[in-house]
Amino acid sequence: MKGHHVSKLCAFMGLVALCAGFGWNKAMAVQRSQADDEDGVQVLTRGPVHEAFAETVTFDPDPGIAVKHGPPDPIEEIAPDQRPEGRNVTWIPGYWAWDDERNDFLWVSGIWRALPPGRQWVCGYWGKSRQGFQWTSGYWADAQASEIEYLPEPPETVETGPNVDAPSADYTWIPGCWVWYDGRYAWRSGYWERVQPNWVWVPDHYVWAPRGYVFVEGYWDYAVGRRGVLFAPVYFDARVRARPSFSYSPATVIDLAVFTDHLFVRPRYQHYYFGDYYAPSYQDAGIYASFSFHNDNSYDPIYAQQRWQHRSDRDWAQRVLTDFTNRRDHEEARPPRTLAIQIALSARNARSNEKSLVLATALERLATSQDSPLRFKSVDPDERKQFTQRRQEVQRFREERQTLETTAADRSAQDSPRGDGPARVKFRKSPIAANAGAELGTDDAPPTRRAAPRPDPKVERKQKKAAEKRDHREKP
Repeated sequence: MKGHHVSKLCAFMGLVALCAGFGWNKAMAVQRSQADDEDGVQVLTRGPVHEAFAETVTFDPDPGIAVKHGPPDPIEEIAPDQRPEGRNVTWIPGYWAWDDERNDFLWVSGIWRALPPGRQWVCGYWGKSRQGFQWTSGYWADAQASEIEYLPEPPETVETGPNVDAPSADYTWIPGCWVWYDGRYAWRSGYWERVQPNWVWVPDHYVWAPRGYVFVEGYWDYAVGRRGVLFAPVYFDARVRARPSFSYSPATVIDLAVFTDHLFVRPRYQHYYFGDYYAPSYQDAGIYASFSFHNDNSYDPIYAQQRWQHRSDRDWAQRVLTDFTNRRDHEEARPPRTLAIQIALSARNARSNEKSLVLATALERLATSQDSPLRFKSVDPDERKQFTQRRQEVQRFREERQTLETTAADRSAQDSPRGDGPARVKFRKSPIAANAGAELGTDDAPPTRRAAPRPDPKVERKQKKAAEKRDHREKP
């Protein structure tokens, strides 16, 4: 396979998705579906969400999932030739994610991302562990930070929800969190915060790493529809990946207006998932509907913002539950799992009126749509080359983080074992870093963060539960 073949294949499949919406016949859909299998390339309309697009919040983080063998080498991913406008928009390369059902890795495509103001992306990685290979999650760090502080494991959350009424319907509850204070953990209680339209608050939380726990301070992120472009994940079989000069350029986009209708959280993997994960077996495996994950002991920033948006609709939460229950109990009510199946359904007008089940579209269609909240522009060849080279910069940064966190090093008073206290280490700035709010336009400047309450060292800790018990959520 020539280096540009897969790029053209995926671009053509995206075009087919566009044309299917205008009624291409069933024969073309079936032909394209068969070609998917023959070429060993399957564009998916379900799967893990790129961590940099949506960062999950887990108050009691556990070590990442582990698998027996490591991922393939990163593929040569070429940035698309259309990008959203904006000074703070950049390309973030994709990475390999584990697919339990295939017992293999799939590719989480790169994304166009409006970077959260004042944040830098610290990418995740697969590292060797006693169990095989273990995932360490990425996170959005302060863009001004030049060191990482690795902390002992935080106590289990004692968050129980609001203890006073909200000042008005314009406020949302920001959950409390344990913070390192005067050489120990102290509880910082939750508080009410005024919600800002078009913004999502990502609260304080911790990310597990082999060297300790990293505290991620809360920050304002763009609402999902303003974050950029989320491309469909893709499965490449081994024979495709092994071909010389193999390359890939994403061309199939996930519709963000539909995306949140089929959103799930997998806390052990620190990933959102989207699409058809409605069967009860997925909840048993630790993949939860976002609305059921969001409760006193867990928090989903996207669901919290949605709930605030529908604050005047007293029946909204019940409709969300009803829709989920219907899809859980009726397989035919669930969205397609692959682009090929979606094309086939569209071509024969099956469920044509159910737009909430059509998750994928062509980048070309999105870029020319008058209904899109984003405006697009062409990427000139030099800029595209720079974005493509970003992959190498990100890979070096990822490897530096992995070495920093997994290689044994001499410890000093400032760099002590993680069970005894913080370990502070220097690190260079990420190649993916946003401008400060003051350097952005009015529409991109984040709201001012309210000062959080003072930590209270007198709050008693709970006895730490076993990981498998902590990961349980109530069934809807």
